[in-house]
Amino acid sequence: MQGLKRKLVYVGGYEVIGFAVGTAVMTALTGSGPGTTAPLAIMIATVAALWNMAFNYLFEAWERRQVSRERTVRRRILHAVAFQLTLVCYLIPIIAWWLDISLVQAFLLDLVFIVYIPFYTFGYNWAFDKIFGLPSSALAEPVPEAPAQDSVPSSERS
Repeated sequence: MQGLKRKLVYVGGYEVIGFAVGTAVMTALTGSGPGTTAPLAIMIATVAALWNMAFNYLFEAWERRQVSRERTVRRRILHAVAFQLTLVCYLIPIIAWWLDISLVQAFLLDLVFIVYIPFYTFGYNWAFDKIFGLPSSALAEPVPEAPAQDSVPSSERS
């Protein structure tokens, strides 16, 4: 599976799981009910889904230009950490506004997710690639076939 369909399936699955976990964790950490945390989780999931699509587009564009396109553990870690660090810039102000808390308090609340999400992203990406195969950006370009050799050994050629 490639292209837009792959991206939509990827983001849909990622965000559904993220929403369920996020709502449960936010409810436990804030002491608020799901009536407060679920809408916040929906906003977070929406922002995360939009950024996820944009980030993966940018990451795959970068990946296509690399000499090696192999999805190594190092590359997967880079993807997961870079995604989370950039996402935090969007989420902390939303959390602070929604819960009417300071940016520092929102950061401390989000710290659980800052630590958890890279591991979740790493594991989800690994599993997704195993189930659906690698995206075209991670596939090596086909190597052109070498010209056919005639059956005469080189030592017998004149």
